[in-house]
Amino acid sequence: MLGARGLRWGLPARRAPNGARPPPARVSLCGRRQGSLAGGSLAAAGLQPQLDKFGGVTVHLAQLHAPDSLDQGSFQGWLQESVKQWRAEGRIAVWLHIPILQSKFIATAALQGFTFHHAESDSSTLTLWLGEGHSRLPGYATHQLGVAGAALDVDTGKVLVVQDKNKTTNAWKFPGGLSDPGEDIGNTAVREVFEETGIKSEFKSLLSIRQQHRHPGAFGKSDMYIICRLQPSSFNISFCQQECLRCEWMDLEELAKTKDTTPITSTVAKLLLYGYREGFDKIDITMREFPAVYTGLFYNLYHRELPDTYKNMTEF
Repeated sequence: MLGARGLRWGLPARRAPNGARPPPARVSLCGRRQGSLAGGSLAAAGLQPQLDKFGGVTVHLAQLHAPDSLDQGSFQGWLQESVKQWRAEGRIAVWLHIPILQSKFIATAALQGFTFHHAESDSSTLTLWLGEGHSRLPGYATHQLGVAGAALDVDTGKVLVVQDKNKTTNAWKFPGGLSDPGEDIGNTAVREVFEETGIKSEFKSLLSIRQQHRHPGAFGKSDMYIICRLQPSSFNISFCQQECLRCEWMDLEELAKTKDTTPITSTVAKLLLYGYREGFDKIDITMREFPAVYTGLFYNLYHRELPDTYKNMTEF
């Protein structure tokens, strides 16, 4: 895992003799206090801090069988003593996950130096750096991903375009929207095109990537906007009237020349026209799936298509 400054933090991953990753190590609880739910009592209540492969400790308060039985005073004493022990053991960081209904413990953790890392709809994650120097913990996601689909009918040379509803300028653009968590880029393009226009299609390639920082529509964070080339398999438009003002199949050359569009749409239309006339191999960024270094996971690699003589190269 890389930190915000590109530094690898923590300890190397341990592996079992057969090469498989061992289960996360459990960390002993400490911080016993007379008359409080702490130490061994917290362990009995379900709380099991775990040591990750980088030398950090992860605590999930959602593990507690009866969350209401833990008061702030007991939690403060347990956390203070636990951090002291983890620091002495050479742990480098603590990740504290707090469910929204247990948010009263956030202030308790903050008083001991914990800071917010990120929040989800039902929980927040706080961190405390225990290592030397500045924190090398990785930052949370800072980008949102939008994807549009340029569905081109190669038989007619027409491309599917829409005008968004409730926009100050009714410019022609390719249908698209935000990618869902865990959704591949091509699947987002196909889904968004169908939801907005009723047109079914197949992902063919990436055409362009736009990066914009301090995006007002991304809560001031950075925004990535990708346009894909799609091959339509249906042609009767039934557009979403809640999102779109107009939708039509437009001649690709007309879209490349019109002033009633955005700079990115105009540029991609010209790129698509070039590929349509000269061959899509000159513009396509294709996708291949590869196994990841993490067992059971895969990733998609997007790149210009390689000639077979290079794709099939092997060691002499």
